[in-house]
Amino acid sequence: MPATHLKIFISSVQKELATQRRAVKDFITHDPLLSRFIADVFLFEDIPAGDRKVDDIYLGEVAQCDIYLAIFGNQYGWKNDGGKSPTELEFDHATKAHRERLVFVKGGDDKAREPEMAKLVRRAGRQVTRRRFSDTPGLIREVYASLVECLENRGMIISTPFDGSVCDRATLRDIDNTEVKNFVETAEAAGRLKLKGSRTPKVVLKNFNLLRDGRPTNAAMLLFGKNPHRFFNNAQVHCFHFHGTEKRKPIASQKPYEGRLLEVIDQAVEFVLGKIDRRVGTRATSIQAPVEFEIPIPVITEAIVNAVAHRNYRNNGFVQVIVFADRIEVWNPGELPPGLTPELLRKPHGPIPQNPLIAEPLFRVKYVEKAGTGTTDMIADCRKAGLPEPDFEQRGPYFVVTLWRDWLTDKVMASLGLSHRQRQAVRYVKSTGRITSGEYQEQIGVEPRTATRDLTYLVEKGVLRRNGQKRGTYYTLRKK
Repeated sequence: MPATHLKIFISSVQKELATQRRAVKDFITHDPLLSRFIADVFLFEDIPAGDRKVDDIYLGEVAQCDIYLAIFGNQYGWKNDGGKSPTELEFDHATKAHRERLVFVKGGDDKAREPEMAKLVRRAGRQVTRRRFSDTPGLIREVYASLVECLENRGMIISTPFDGSVCDRATLRDIDNTEVKNFVETAEAAGRLKLKGSRTPKVVLKNFNLLRDGRPTNAAMLLFGKNPHRFFNNAQVHCFHFHGTEKRKPIASQKPYEGRLLEVIDQAVEFVLGKIDRRVGTRATSIQAPVEFEIPIPVITEAIVNAVAHRNYRNNGFVQVIVFADRIEVWNPGELPPGLTPELLRKPHGPIPQNPLIAEPLFRVKYVEKAGTGTTDMIADCRKAGLPEPDFEQRGPYFVVTLWRDWLTDKVMASLGLSHRQRQAVRYVKSTGRITSGEYQEQIGVEPRTATRDLTYLVEKGVLRRNGQKRGTYYTLRKK
C-alpha cells in the first residue's frame, strides 16, 4: 500500500467531544509530517446525509481504516437495541478486524464517567495502552507521539530500532569475550548453531548483526556486556514475593536482578522456583528423584523470557515478577505489536519479535522459539498440570501475564456465586493454608451462625475441605 493511503477512523461520543474530534482531524491533515502518510481522517459528522443506515456507515468505515483512534470521555452515548453505544461497537469491530488501535482517555478520575463508559475504558486498557490527556493541546501531543510511533513500526518513517542502535559510549572492550564463547558452545550443543570460519568474539557478534561500524549495539551489550547496568539502568528484573494475594506491605522478600539478559532470566526463574511448592517423586525411573513444581518450569520460563526479550527498552520501567499466594504476575513495560491482541495469543500465530536482534541469540540457546508457539505452549502445559490457562492483558503501559497457582481464580469464584466475604475467606486460606470458624468470624466480622453457613456453602461448592471434628475443625482449599 502506498505510504499516502493510510486512513484513520476517529471514534468518540460526538456531542461531548466534538471540539476534540475536529481538532485532531485538523491537526493530522495539516501537520507537515503526518499529512505525508495519512490521506484520510474519517469523522462521522463530515459525511453527507443519505439513505444508508448509520450502523452500516460507521462499521463499514472502521473495517476500511488502517488505524482506529478512540477518544473516551465521561459519557457513554446513545445505545442501540442491544444496549451498546456506537463507540463501543466501533471499538469491538476494530478489534475483530485486527486494526491498529490507539486509545486516548480524558481525565484521570474514572469515577466521573458513566458506568458503561468506565467499563469500556477498563476493558480497552486490558488490550492496548491508554494514553491520558487533560485538555485539547495535551490530546494533540499524545496523538502526534502515537502516530509517529505507528509510522515507525510500519517502516514509513525510518529510524534505527533500539536493539540495532549503537550503544552510546560502548566499545568492544566492554564486551565479555568469555560470554560470547560460552554462547557459541551452548548454541552448538543445542543444535542451533553451526559456525564456519573464524570463531573470534568480534566475528560472532558481526555474524549476528550485533555490531554497527565496528561498535557494539544495544543488543550486544545487553547480551554480552561486561557491565550492562552501566549503560542501561532500566535493564533489570525486579522480583517480589508477597504472602497474601495483594500487593501489600510487608513484602516477604524482594530482589532486583541486573546484568546480562541470560543471567537475569535464570536468576528470576530461580527466584520464583524458590517461592512456589514442589513435589519430589520416587527414583523408579532414574537415579535422582524427580521434582515437580506446582507450575511447570517451562511456563514460568516462557513468561519471564517473553517479558525480557520483547519489552520496550526505551521505556524507563522495569520488568517485574511478582509471586502471590495464588498466582504469579509478570509485568512487561510495553505492549503487543499492532494487530496482535491478548485473545490472539491463545491461538496459533506467527512470531513478531519486538527486539529481533535480542531474540535471535535467545533462540539459538533454546530460550525462545521462532514458531510463535510460546503462549499456546504455556496454555497447553497449564492444562496438562490441571491449572487454569494464563491470563494475558494490557494494564496501562505494562503487558501482564498471570500464571495461576490454583484453580480458584477470580473468574471461577464469580461463576460459583461466592459472596464478597466468602471470597475474602478464600483469599485468607490461600495466604495461611487453613481457616477455622473462629478465624472466619474474626477476619470477616460476622456472627458464628453466619460463619457456619458460609463455610458450609464453600464446602458444598467444592471450594473448601472440612478437616477434623468439633472444636478441632478447620478448613483447607480443595484441589480441583
